[in-house]
Amino acid sequence: MPIAFAYTLIVLLIITSGLLTMLVLLHRGKGGGLSSMFGGGVSTNLAGSSVAEKNLDRYTILVGIVWFACIVGLGLWLKLAVAS
Repeated sequence: MPIAFAYTLIVLLIITSGLLTMLVLLHRGKGGGLSSMFGGGVSTNLAGSSVAEKNLDRYTILVGIVWFACIVGLGLWLKLAVAS
């Protein structure tokens, strides 16, 4: 396999890692845990899960799948590169 494939996967992995971190941090806390210890649990949940939250969940799952595929692809490429 060409080395350009590995570089493409590495760039995609870096982009999806940053995007996944940002998407996870955008999620609203569900209460309890560390966020409520510092006053984050005081806010009320009026609307439940909105359309924006559902879309954020979908985007997070999609980026997570792409991230995982990049990890698997790099592992397979590395295995083939070492074998040859």
